[in-house]
Amino acid sequence: MKIDVVSKKLESVKTDALVFPLFEEEKKFSGNLEKIDNILEGAVSHLFKSQKFKAGENNFLVVPTLGKIKADYVVLAGLGSKKKFELDALRKLSANTVRKLKSIKASDCVIDLDLNLEDVDLKEAVQSITEGAILGNYSFDKYFTKKEDFKVNSIQINVSKKADKDVLKKYVEIGKVLAEAQNFTRDLVNEPANVINTVQFAEIAENLAKQYGFEIKIYDEEEIEKMGMGAYLAVAKGSENPPRFIHLTYKPKKSEGEIAIVGKGLMFDSGGLNIKTGDFMRWMKTDKSGACAVLGIFKAIGELKPNITVHGIVAAAENMPSGKSYRPDDILRAKNGVTIEVGNTDAEGRLTLADALSYASELKPDAIIDMATLTGACVVALGEFTAGVMGNNQKFINEVLKISEKTGEWMWQLPFNDKLREQIKAPHADVYNVGTTRYGGAITAGLFLEKFVDPKIPWVHIDIAGPSHHTSGWYYHPKGATGIPVRTITTLLLKRAKYI
Repeated sequence: MKIDVVSKKLESVKTDALVFPLFEEEKKFSGNLEKIDNILEGAVSHLFKSQKFKAGENNFLVVPTLGKIKADYVVLAGLGSKKKFELDALRKLSANTVRKLKSIKASDCVIDLDLNLEDVDLKEAVQSITEGAILGNYSFDKYFTKKEDFKVNSIQINVSKKADKDVLKKYVEIGKVLAEAQNFTRDLVNEPANVINTVQFAEIAENLAKQYGFEIKIYDEEEIEKMGMGAYLAVAKGSENPPRFIHLTYKPKKSEGEIAIVGKGLMFDSGGLNIKTGDFMRWMKTDKSGACAVLGIFKAIGELKPNITVHGIVAAAENMPSGKSYRPDDILRAKNGVTIEVGNTDAEGRLTLADALSYASELKPDAIIDMATLTGACVVALGEFTAGVMGNNQKFINEVLKISEKTGEWMWQLPFNDKLREQIKAPHADVYNVGTTRYGGAITAGLFLEKFVDPKIPWVHIDIAGPSHHTSGWYYHPKGATGIPVRTITTLLLKRAKYI
């Protein structure tokens, strides 16, 4: 999809649709919409009043122009309430607009960005519209024999002639890169385990490294054992597909810092010997969402090349039941020497992350972020749409949360609590891999991970179990994988690199 920033007289623009975002509170037209309505002899305002159109989110009014201007349609697109406006409303509007254009067979449009919002940064606005259009246009149709053939090819964002279009075009490009990286992540998550297993995932990472010139190290099971990754290796033993430990590195010539990003990489999770029921095993291809987000983030930084050193770390494995599987009551030793008593083999992601976080800590980065579809408890606590955020450094947690408010990737902090630390004390080892009760399960999982992070290194854990995948779709996410939190973490990297 081609997206550009323009300053044009809309009555002279040849396009399928002129799109005018509108707030619910607006009862009279102004600016470019008023001019177009006058040229159309009040046709838009007549339908607006006669149909009692309310400009709520995902509400549209489509008016044929009957050849009176060069555009075929005028489309009023609802933004919702002006009082509740957030930047993400533009992302939603753009995604919904793309879907509406498809329904009226409009392959291109001009979105008029004349909102008179003093507190909205125009750079962020055009970036959000760009992201929404690309995210909303996504579909995973690889395995359909009959595919949707109609596409929206072009969107132009119309701004005032006074705007610095060169600067705005830069932010359109950032938005395009971030959204395409997120869609790349979605593709990977949506692929089933018979298409992407541990070895194939490592090959995808290797191809990405070749494409963008990243350094990459891929360790096999013998090397993993030599590194002392007893927790990760135990999880992987039950599968016919061998583990692969992946370390990607992006090093610019000039660096403003160094961050390690760790993604949970369970290509499929059956639960192991504590096998899941059918309902809970469904969609476990998405247990690799954190790992796929790592590759999506690297795709984005490969395109944008910010001045910051980034490590991407994935302990790829499958959790399967077999005669080789690890068992409840087994005691494992992680890379940093901490011993773990296994309470449940379905709490496997935190075991793979234990060794991945220990490895990341040895790199001595400025900060560590891990992303994981870790606990159903987090979904119970926060619902399907919000990720849980925990960590050992409040300033770093606040940095992530503030950025997520802009990106529209909802996150909420869960508190570490000393009382809950008692629940992961094991009778025969340093730590249990599950809490002694079910309560506070997302937090006890985070407290478990804390045992494997150097306390001197700021660390944030993001539990994406809820928002990583949806069976019904929401906002600019159709059914399936969402690619969260690619845009949030990439934006954090860009800010630290002083790229934006």
